[in-house]
Amino acid sequence: MQKNKKIIYGIMSVLIMLMIILDTKTAIIGAREGINLCLKTVIPSLFPFFILSGIISSCFQGHNFSPFRPIARLCKIPSGHDSIFLLGLITGYPVGAQMVAQEYKRGTLSKENARRMLGFCSNAGPAFIFGMLTSIFDNKRFIWMLWGIHILSAIFVAIILPGIPDDLRTKQNTNSVSLSQAMDNGIRNMARVSAWVVIFRVFIKFCERWFLWIFPVNLQVFFSGLLELSNGTVLLPQIQSEGLRFIIASVLLAFGGLCVAMQTQSVTSTLGFGCYFPGKVLQCLFSFLLSSILQTHILSYNCCYKIKLSHILMVIILIFFVICYIYRKIIVDFAKRVLYNTSNKSKRGTSCYALSKKNHPLL
Repeated sequence: MQKNKKIIYGIMSVLIMLMIILDTKTAIIGAREGINLCLKTVIPSLFPFFILSGIISSCFQGHNFSPFRPIARLCKIPSGHDSIFLLGLITGYPVGAQMVAQEYKRGTLSKENARRMLGFCSNAGPAFIFGMLTSIFDNKRFIWMLWGIHILSAIFVAIILPGIPDDLRTKQNTNSVSLSQAMDNGIRNMARVSAWVVIFRVFIKFCERWFLWIFPVNLQVFFSGLLELSNGTVLLPQIQSEGLRFIIASVLLAFGGLCVAMQTQSVTSTLGFGCYFPGKVLQCLFSFLLSSILQTHILSYNCCYKIKLSHILMVIILIFFVICYIYRKIIVDFAKRVLYNTSNKSKRGTSCYALSKKNHPLL
């Protein structure tokens, strides 16, 4: 199986190389635009937070924020790690995921809880939301509402994802990270993120040249945003309907784009994606529902996008199926646990919770 994967990766690499050779001009233009995007937007907005997040996470590790603790318990965040969720909402993609990985490496988070927290701790920050969307919406209330929807949908996902309220692992005392160490980590992570931005910008450029122009403008913007968030937000003014623009902006912010997913994987090392994609799908669906309802009340009748009841029902059904997908392992493990205990009396005294925690990747 591993040999087949290597062969597939090798063939894909050869095809991509041929594609770049045959259409070098498009590749160069895409790379140039990606580098400009990094220099003008990505690095200025993220690099300071990459440095500070390492220092802050080490300083506040093990501390609880009393006013936020009820929400943290509702979201099943392990005690002493409230700051990860809060700073993830403030600093933006993918700093929250980076902080989760740092706590896992320090031994203060179990792998199960760390993989679960990847589903809701990596979010778009106000620097990106207000910096990129200010010129797109004339009414500044819309931007505040988009940020509020983004936060609420992340909280909903945290409540739904199965887990335990407290990490059962022993906390380890850690020293604060020095400025030089934080600088080195920040440079490495920023280089990874910038590389992914450039790669995806080249890919989007090829898509625009070859087939993306066939689809309507709204789909082009949405597809570009799903691949790379910054590029999608820049194209949002092409959507004529203000209500639809509001909804698509909310969904794109919730998902973050495939490029952000690759950035997240690059800073989480051995953790992998964990619950990242199930969490982001749920966050997109909740954002769609909230933004669809809200835009009908804040926009005039002519400007709002008419959402059919069938669309709402379809999204609710999708939410149900995603939740079933997440929880299905619990039901399977429970059935296996009952059969196992009935056939082996020596294991009858084993705790059900302990077995579910051992078998379930999310617990």
